[in-house]
Amino acid sequence: MRPRTAWQAMAQRPLSFLGSAWPWRSLAYLASGVLVGAAALVVLAAGLVAGAVLLVVLVGVAPLVGVVLSAVAVAAVERWRLRLVDLDPAEDPHRAPDAPGPRAWAATRLTEPVTWRELGFTLLSAAALWWLDLLVLFFSFGVPALCFSSLDGATWPWSAFGALVLLASPYTVTSWAGARAALARTLLAPRDAELGARLREVKASRARLVDAFDAERQRIERDLHDGAQQQLVSLGMTLGLMHLDVPPGSPLGPQLARAQEQLGTAHEELRRIVRGLNPPVLADHGLAAAVREQAGRFPIPVTVDLDLPVRLPRQLETGVYYLISEAMTNIARHSGAGRARVSGRYHADLLVLEIADDGRGGADPALGSGLTGLADRLTAVDGRMRVSSPAGGPTLLHVEIPCRFG
Repeated sequence: MRPRTAWQAMAQRPLSFLGSAWPWRSLAYLASGVLVGAAALVVLAAGLVAGAVLLVVLVGVAPLVGVVLSAVAVAAVERWRLRLVDLDPAEDPHRAPDAPGPRAWAATRLTEPVTWRELGFTLLSAAALWWLDLLVLFFSFGVPALCFSSLDGATWPWSAFGALVLLASPYTVTSWAGARAALARTLLAPRDAELGARLREVKASRARLVDAFDAERQRIERDLHDGAQQQLVSLGMTLGLMHLDVPPGSPLGPQLARAQEQLGTAHEELRRIVRGLNPPVLADHGLAAAVREQAGRFPIPVTVDLDLPVRLPRQLETGVYYLISEAMTNIARHSGAGRARVSGRYHADLLVLEIADDGRGGADPALGSGLTGLADRLTAVDGRMRVSSPAGGPTLLHVEIPCRFG
């Protein structure tokens, strides 16, 4: 695996590391750290002056504001320098201002926790870190230079010590550079924050896909209802008129009657499919009514006990309905149950569902059963599921879905 940081490079290949660019990158990181740390003192002083000016120009803005906003600039430079010894991107964690203009920019920055972490890092860098950078560089290269400068017969042990220090300098410099970079990463661009941002983007992308699927499902339902279903009705009327025109006793009469019967069956099947795609009772009366309506058509008795304070958001309501529908379909196909129960309550921002049956049990999500589809549906709404299904039954499916009403 290709190393992403100087520490990884030194730990993975301690010998070949000496011939790589990492020691030179670490040296550049520390050398520039001395310059940035010294500059941070100047920037902080300038920030105090700028804050005093802002106190006069913008009423209510204290001189501390200048120091804090100067720390933002120093932190931006530190994140840029971090690429020398850490190849993972260090994204700017600041959010965009709520409005244009310097006042809105300053107000936004002062309310962000990352800004105060940047201030702490800048003060630490100005007070200590750049001095430690300078000390490590002096020990790694200054001490050997002093030892070599006084080379004679009496001081050769010091020259040998200087040679050892110089030979170890790539490891010394890289070790401190890695520690300093880890501190900068933790305070200025934590990997947890980057992971959180990526997870938020994944969730947003998943929500967009769910919305697109819901819109496509509604389009299919509308096309079937307004297109194919109406054509079947028209065809049925045509067959009925033809049947009226057939003379009594004609062999075409029974054939037309069978055709009308088959057409009626196809029409009813299509209506069932359309109703399953977008149940009217779900849109008109909500989840509890839709589940009760479905339970009325179920081949075994189903007790429905859904007590929700208000209606769920449309997307969540649709997702929960199809979750319950798929769970009930699994019961009908695989459980051999004689009775089933669907209950639901709302507790502390959680929708808690329980779907139970008295069937043979033995359901296991790890075996690729119908529970896999339920888990996929729950993932789309950030829910979780627990299954209790001992051999011989009964089976209990416990579902928790985070949601807020209002």
